[in-house]
Amino acid sequence: MQDEEARESHRNAPDGASGPSLADVLVAVEELWPESLSEEWDAVGLVTGRPSQPVRRILFSVDPVLEVIEEAAAWEADLVIAHHPLLLRGVTSVAANTPKGRAVHRLIESGIALLTVHTNGDSAVGGVSDVLADALGLDPVEPLTKAANGLPEEGIGRVGDLPEITSLGDLAGRLFGVLPAVAGGVRVSGDRDGLVRRVAVCGGAGDSLFDAVRESGADVYVTADLRHHPASEARESSADGRPYLVDVSHFASEWLWLPAAAAALDNVLKDQGHTVDIRVSTINTDPWDFILTPSEG
Repeated sequence: MQDEEARESHRNAPDGASGPSLADVLVAVEELWPESLSEEWDAVGLVTGRPSQPVRRILFSVDPVLEVIEEAAAWEADLVIAHHPLLLRGVTSVAANTPKGRAVHRLIESGIALLTVHTNGDSAVGGVSDVLADALGLDPVEPLTKAANGLPEEGIGRVGDLPEITSLGDLAGRLFGVLPAVAGGVRVSGDRDGLVRRVAVCGGAGDSLFDAVRESGADVYVTADLRHHPASEARESSADGRPYLVDVSHFASEWLWLPAAAAALDNVLKDQGHTVDIRVSTINTDPWDFILTPSEG
């Protein structure tokens, strides 16, 4: 009933009432997650939408998949801010007979703008890896690799110390408890009873950062999408088995950032005198549905 009343109020509100324009939101987003922090290969920024259109409702999501766009349309959102790009590589067509084409058509036909905050959201202060580090209580933290065009505290990944020494098994259990529930769970490489204090983290795929992780002196590295060969080589190159590896879901490791990002944007917009309804998507876009594992006996 409350959602229906909110939709009715949204439909009847005059243009510009309370809410900012999309251009105003873009200014706030740039303040929080500057495009200059994005990696050279990345595609961030506005994908669909007119800068002059009013924005009263914003939906945050990890992935701009069609199911999320339908959720946004049902809520009558004006803007979806997605972590992952819809169009990362060049395209020659957005015809509606392809998944990405259908997404673009649905966005435009529904009057929904799409904005990508990807590696700029990873690198910025308060970004994806900062939130993951905060969830583990790491302090102090510093980037694994510093941003080329940012502050000293900006960059990809984070490394810091736990409040107290803990076992690898307990650390993995803590991660399992704070991350969204997904089929893949949490995979661990290392001695379950091994003691750890210094932890490196990278939300999303982070197997390109092994050199930086080793240089940081981390006891354990938490990231997603660890492939067989990089993980195997990391184990083989270490005399004492460190850094241990904790492999989590790509979606789950980045979803933690969404509530923090929504709150940060809300604060900036309020400081600028704007009122916007901001929500985090309820759609689990992890691609896996179930997993079979051997019994621990």
